[in-house]
Amino acid sequence: MAKLLAFLLGFTAGAAALWMWSRAPVRPGGPAPVVRNEPAAVASVPPATAPPQTLSLAPSASPPPPELPPLAAAPSPSPSAPASAGPAPTRTDPPVLTTDLDRLRVRGLLPPIAGLNVRSIRDTFEEIHSGHRHEAIDILAPRGTPVLAVDDGPVSKLFTSKPGGLTVYQFDGKGEYCYYYAHLDRYADGLKEGALLKRGETLGYVGTTGNAPMNTPHLHFTIFRLGPEKRWWEGVAVNPYSLWAPATP
Repeated sequence: MAKLLAFLLGFTAGAAALWMWSRAPVRPGGPAPVVRNEPAAVASVPPATAPPQTLSLAPSASPPPPELPPLAAAPSPSPSAPASAGPAPTRTDPPVLTTDLDRLRVRGLLPPIAGLNVRSIRDTFEEIHSGHRHEAIDILAPRGTPVLAVDDGPVSKLFTSKPGGLTVYQFDGKGEYCYYYAHLDRYADGLKEGALLKRGETLGYVGTTGNAPMNTPHLHFTIFRLGPEKRWWEGVAVNPYSLWAPATP
């Protein structure tokens, strides 16, 4: 038993010494170590690899793509109209007011008698009265019937004359026309020169003053186109009949 133990100890020590010797580095000029009981080393052959590629910064030799034509710039929309706006509407010019009646009609003058039946108006503008052209229309109405301002404008003159009796001269707001009311029975209370009349406001009452027949109360009414001097007693008479006369069927 002791011999066996001594053998194992000796074998183990020898194996350890052999292993230590095989791991020692080979000195130059020394004998190559002998490795026993180890398989022969298999030479490792590196796999074949492709030669490294070198990136080139030079431009490609292939022809460049064809140049495309430049895009046309889209027209910018007008700032005054939306982009989706359709065709511009047809311009309609306002009517040309060439005559006095054209200018007076657009004002929408009221009849000068309250509750006037327009079918009772008669065109007396061209008749000869007292040896001269009448240049007015006579509107029959009962005595005391209110006489109304046909338009807005100031009272230019309150005047009493032999032919017209109690009269009112009213200018329009622009001083282009004068409205003339005559044969009044009396003025409205408080009426005075310079007062601003409103359309439809009472300025007097129907009567027969002046040269009107005593049994035929009526309003003598006309319109004058004023000249540059704006004289209330002067102007070109304009026939107001068609402003209120019923349309011919």
